[in-house]
Amino acid sequence: MAHSNQAKKRVRQNEVRRVHNKAIKSSMRSAVKITLQAVEAGDAAKAQSALALAMRRLDKAAKTNTIHQNAANRQKSRLAAKVAALA
Repeated sequence: MAHSNQAKKRVRQNEVRRVHNKAIKSSMRSAVKITLQAVEAGDAAKAQSALALAMRRLDKAAKTNTIHQNAANRQKSRLAAKVAALA
């Protein structure tokens, strides 16, 4: 249990950041999942538009250090390769 005012404030800040990061990660994962579903269905047009959204969400998560930049780049590369294979 936090005793000092500074420690109590850090607990509050950490909770706010945890909830914010959770929302960003959830949004990112949903966009990636939609892209993968479109690829599996063979819908190239939907996959292409979903890929653009997924890349934006991955970039935003990496920009705020919610995920590592290299992890975002790796996921973007793999998604792009799967979408390109449809064409």
